[in-house]
Amino acid sequence: MAAAGELLEHAGYVNHSYGTPRAYVEQQLEKGFHVILDIEIQGARQVREKMPEAVSVFIVPPSMAELRHRLETRGTDTKEVIDARIARARQEIQEADFYDYLIVNDDAALAADRFRAILTAEQCRFDRPTLLRLAE
Repeated sequence: MAAAGELLEHAGYVNHSYGTPRAYVEQQLEKGFHVILDIEIQGARQVREKMPEAVSVFIVPPSMAELRHRLETRGTDTKEVIDARIARARQEIQEADFYDYLIVNDDAALAADRFRAILTAEQCRFDRPTLLRLAE
């Protein structure tokens, strides 16, 4: 799909490959739905290039120590995978300033509230074509 240009974004992350089918995203947007992608920085960069109107949110843990604790508590990854994820997170944080919003995930409920606030703010963003259509 990547070679055929059928992916909106695609990337490798800790020895796995991921991608988002472009057609699905476009169909959902045409229906008027919001599309939320849970992607890493390579993919986010590609989305920004292909869809500059996309809104990006960078979600970070309160600290690397807390991230390590969360990953270890899950019990799903080896120490090597956790170390690789921590190293990758340190690299990714360097790109946070390219995003529109930042959420520190120090409390899951509060982080969810912050995300909903971003959605609300973006829905209220000034839109000249809509204003002109309403004025007719």
